[in-house]
Amino acid sequence: MIVVPVKEGDNIEKALKKFKRKYEKTGVIKELRRRQQFDKPSVVKREAKNHAIYVQQLKQNEE
Repeated sequence: MIVVPVKEGDNIEKALKKFKRKYEKTGVIKELRRRQQFDKPSVVKREAKNHAIYVQQLKQNEE
């Protein structure tokens, strides 16, 4: 459960912004979107492998 302490006389917009940031950091929305469709395990592995290759190339280009 996300708790955002609000002080007396504090702006409600700021509290709402803090709540939204905390909610986004939990990753609930990403998880819901990911679960909306089924991906075959072979497709997931292929995408993970391609992402790892991409990240490795980025690190090599930095050096």
